[in-house]
Amino acid sequence: MTNPNLTTGSIWRLHHGDQEIARLTVTGADMPWTHAKVETLPGFEEFRPLFSEQERAADEEDWERADACYIQIRSALTLTFPDGGPVAEFMLHIHDDGTAGWRWHDEPFDAVNP
Repeated sequence: MTNPNLTTGSIWRLHHGDQEIARLTVTGADMPWTHAKVETLPGFEEFRPLFSEQERAADEEDWERADACYIQIRSALTLTFPDGGPVAEFMLHIHDDGTAGWRWHDEPFDAVNP
């Protein structure tokens, strides 16, 4: 069964508070990663340096710095599925070339299951 969230052309949305700051249009998936073209909207520019820093850290294999960027991204931004429902947990990379890659989970990564 195909996941409708991964259909080419599906649009995921990135938010800062109540403001939509980017649209991620799915171009493909290589599980567990989903890939997209990014359309930035007003409000995104505030976060561009953080995504650039995260990309540099990953390229340099500085995982401590990359993790610090991830924490900042997750504390400031939320992601929604194409149907508008919230994504419980995600790891998002927005690249300087206007593309993105992310993975997600239905439950927060730090959730403890009884």
